[in-house]
Amino acid sequence: MYKIVTRRELAPNVKFIEVEAKDIAAKVQPGQFVILRLDEPGERIPLTVADFNRSKGTISIIFQEVGKTTKQLGLLQAGENITNIVGPLGQPTHIEKVGTVVCVGGGVGTASMYPITRAFKETGNKVITIIGGRSQDYIIWEKEIGVISDTLIVTTDDGSYGEKGLATKPLEEMIRKKEKIDLVIAIGPVIMMKAVSHLTKSCGIKTIVSLNPIMLDGTGMCGVCRVEVNNETRFACFHGPDFDGHLVNFDLLMHRLKTYPEEEKISLEKCEHCRK
Repeated sequence: MYKIVTRRELAPNVKFIEVEAKDIAAKVQPGQFVILRLDEPGERIPLTVADFNRSKGTISIIFQEVGKTTKQLGLLQAGENITNIVGPLGQPTHIEKVGTVVCVGGGVGTASMYPITRAFKETGNKVITIIGGRSQDYIIWEKEIGVISDTLIVTTDDGSYGEKGLATKPLEEMIRKKEKIDLVIAIGPVIMMKAVSHLTKSCGIKTIVSLNPIMLDGTGMCGVCRVEVNNETRFACFHGPDFDGHLVNFDLLMHRLKTYPEEEKISLEKCEHCRK
C-alpha cells in the first residue's frame, strides 16, 4: 500500500498528490515514470513523476482526470492508499551542460517537465521555459517553474493570461530572431510536440520529446507502447519515454492513441464512483 500524504487541485480536473514510496523516491531520476493500480481489479496506468523528495521518501504525481482510473484517483484523499505503484520506469532524461536549453511544456506536461528543467539548471545551463494552457485556469506550477528558470514565458490560447497564443509561438519567435538555442525539450500534447519538432528541425536544433503512448506493463514485454522512431519500432516504456523529436512518427502515434475511445467511454460511464 502507498499512502497519499498530500492532495490538492491545481486546475479544473487536474490534481496533485504526494505519495509515500520510499524505494521509488530513492532511485527515481528526472524523466522517469511509474505505473500504478488503485486496487486489485483496477487497470494499470502510467504517470510521470513530477517531483521527488528522497529524505521524506515521497514522490509527487500530477494528473488530469480524463478516464475511469484518473477520475477514481482524483477522488482519493490524503490518508488513503493506492494498492500498487511500480517504478521508477523508463530511461532518465540525459542531463548535461549544453548551453541554452528551452523547455516547452503544454498543459499537464508542465509538471512532467519540472524535474527535468531543474536538473538542467543545476547542471549549469541557461534555462528558458515556456509553459502554456487553454486559459489562466489551466496554467500550473508557474511559481515553481519560474524559480528554476532564467526566463519564464507563459502563454494561453485565449489570451486570458500571459501571451496570447500556443506555447510554440515564443519558440518560433526566438528561432526567427536567431537567438542562441542549444537544446529544446518539449513535453505535452502530441500535437504540440509535433509542432515544436517541426519548428526546430529546419534549423537543426536538437529536440527531445517525452512520448505518452498506450502503455500496460512498463517493461517492454507487452509491446503496446510501441512507437516508430527513425523508421524503426521502439518501446516507449523501455527505450523512452524520451526520443529525438525529429525522428518520431507523430502521425502514427496520434493514430494509435485513438485505438480505444469507445471502450474508454463505456468504462467511464459504467463507473458509479466517477459520477459522484
